[in-house]
Amino acid sequence: MFWASWAVGGLVAAFLAFSASLKFFMPDIVRETMSGLGWPAHHDLFIGIVETICVVLYIVPQTALLGAILETALLGGAIATNVRVDNPLFSHELFGVYLGLMIWGGLWLRDPRLRALLPLRS
Repeated sequence: MFWASWAVGGLVAAFLAFSASLKFFMPDIVRETMSGLGWPAHHDLFIGIVETICVVLYIVPQTALLGAILETALLGGAIATNVRVDNPLFSHELFGVYLGLMIWGGLWLRDPRLRALLPLRS
């Protein structure tokens, strides 16, 4: 379970870190996408900083639970944004749900306390 947990968590963390880093470098595609979602350009850096903090908290074992909670909140905002602009359901609106399941699944696999709190079987 150890390797699977770090594989899932690492994959998600790498994706989220890449997403956050794009907001620091601001290529044209990020500006176009964010403005298409209704986010003014001056918010991009702040969103990137928040995403980076969440990823770092998720990666560090002592703060992984807090990181997962904050990432879930962040993904909730992303889902709401995609619903508001009526993006496609399975590829855009539910993408945050997919990532959230991977975040919590990876954490569940690597933290026995979480497995005890949320057992698959009783």
